[in-house]
Amino acid sequence: MSLTEREVWTIIHGMGLGFVFLLAFAGALAGLYSLRPEWVTVSGLQERLRRLTGGTWIMAVAVWLTVITGTWIVYVWYRAAPPAGATDLSVFPRSFLLADPNRAGWHTFGMEWKEHVAWLSPILATAVAYVVARYGTNLANEPRIRQGAIVLLTLAFLAAAVAGIFGAFITKVAPIS
Repeated sequence: MSLTEREVWTIIHGMGLGFVFLLAFAGALAGLYSLRPEWVTVSGLQERLRRLTGGTWIMAVAVWLTVITGTWIVYVWYRAAPPAGATDLSVFPRSFLLADPNRAGWHTFGMEWKEHVAWLSPILATAVAYVVARYGTNLANEPRIRQGAIVLLTLAFLAAAVAGIFGAFITKVAPIS
């Protein structure tokens, strides 16, 4: 089995960095939810907070790298313009999708989501990491702040999940080869 450079970057972007984000998201969600004074001891709270702080920053970095590699590496190949007079658009995914009205929606809606709305994920994930670092052990005694962080975390996940689903479907319809 051999992979092209483009396939390797697509794997790094979607399956590698995206996987790290999803794994860290699950840990952060569980960590925030369980950060309650009635559930943990003082020493347990400090230990959980170390993991939560590290995990949320890893999550934020992973999702920033996911969006950056998608925008400035993978998307460059996606939007490459075909030369004048080209008839085989299969190696130019954007043009391939837009050339057929039945496939154009994959670009006009799906890729627009990926291009713009997916940027909310790293912004929101960074906000959650900041809140965890800023409030520290006080998060256990501040349920509203903790719940707000959970909402931001969930919104970051939803934006990334929809972008990832669109990315997988778009790649299936018009692969970057």
